[in-house]
Amino acid sequence: MACGEKMSKLTIALLVVLCIGSLATALAAEKVTATGSTTVLPLAEAEAEAFNDQQTDIQVTVTGGGTGAGITAAGEGRADIAMASREVKDSERTKYSKNNFQQFFIGYDGIVVAVSKPIYEAGVKAITKDQLKKIYSGEIKNWKELNGPDKDIYAIAREDGSGTRDTFNELVMGSTTAETPGVATVAAGNAEVKTAIVGSDKAIGYLGFSYAESDDLGALKYEGVNPDPKNIKTGSYPLARHLYFYTFGQPTASAQKFIDFVLGSDGQKIADENGFIPL
Repeated sequence: MACGEKMSKLTIALLVVLCIGSLATALAAEKVTATGSTTVLPLAEAEAEAFNDQQTDIQVTVTGGGTGAGITAAGEGRADIAMASREVKDSERTKYSKNNFQQFFIGYDGIVVAVSKPIYEAGVKAITKDQLKKIYSGEIKNWKELNGPDKDIYAIAREDGSGTRDTFNELVMGSTTAETPGVATVAAGNAEVKTAIVGSDKAIGYLGFSYAESDDLGALKYEGVNPDPKNIKTGSYPLARHLYFYTFGQPTASAQKFIDFVLGSDGQKIADENGFIPL
């Protein structure tokens, strides 16, 4: 057998051994599942990747689906951690045993009101609560009513169960159950909202701060305040909010280690590097 052929077979054998070893390590690792808010999703994914890379005893997996879906999954025992962009509702606490959700405050966020770039460049760079409410209630239908171009307003909202939707409706519309007949499209996640805004020349929508840090859409001043990290963290931006992890009952030891990592200096640095506002 030629020397080169022997080396190739040896290399393949070593790769097989390494793959088997890696698979065995992954299978032996304690599993932690986190699911929920699409606002928290990019942060949790970045945190999980770093956490998984630094040790082999625990493997964290992260999925989206919305705040409500995450809280339901945790309450039903299908997830270790619920990611949330709002607090657990009283109705959720009652449904899953009133005092059994444990809350972990992991960072700050702001709901940013954004418009398509052509609308922003045409001069619509700020909006009031009253104007925004009238858009989503269907009273204001054309951008010319806000000193913009003569274009119909294409309003985008989030889906039922979204923490971002609940917070927006409560703070802007006056109730989490408010009707929004001015809405043209309901998006399943922040990424879909951004795609819809960027893909239109007349859209408005609301999305988490980290999704709005982009040159291809226009982030509006709201009530005269810029949605920047300082204003969000101090609460001077009216649509500022907190982001959370929730566990149902006390977290498992493995889930607690991941939560501690997120709250620690390394985890908070990751938050800052990924467009989130650290503690």
